[in-house]
Amino acid sequence: MTDVTRTAVVSTITAEFAHELVAKAVEAATVDGKPMVITVCDREGTLKAFVRMDGAPLLSVQISQDKAYTAVAFGIPTDQWHEFIKDDEPLRLGIPHTARLVTFGGGYPLVVDGEIVGGIGVSGGHYTDDMAVAQGALRAVGLAD
Repeated sequence: MTDVTRTAVVSTITAEFAHELVAKAVEAATVDGKPMVITVCDREGTLKAFVRMDGAPLLSVQISQDKAYTAVAFGIPTDQWHEFIKDDEPLRLGIPHTARLVTFGGGYPLVVDGEIVGGIGVSGGHYTDDMAVAQGALRAVGLAD
């Protein structure tokens, strides 16, 4: 007999869907003419799909991965972190020192049927450019309006 109070069934992003998201983000970045680094992680923050477009900055590799991780780890877009901490001195001074936390735009949780199944992170331009590419990918796959 299984004790259902000791286990949980959870959903996570498939490899196929992760690669589809990366492809859609590449399309959006190509339209904007900016080479980007795109990362998709699963619900546990583990790398699921990744691309560094030709010409994308090397520094953006880790930033992209950390944006995806931040988004899934807390369940909010990374751009919401600034608003969350800006008027709270202890948080503003302390939380940005948390490993892998990104407090500017470009990372989004992936929500399917009301459940967070992963995260996407985009880096390579100004954070507003990164946000536009990520949002373009999310719209293309039906996860955003």
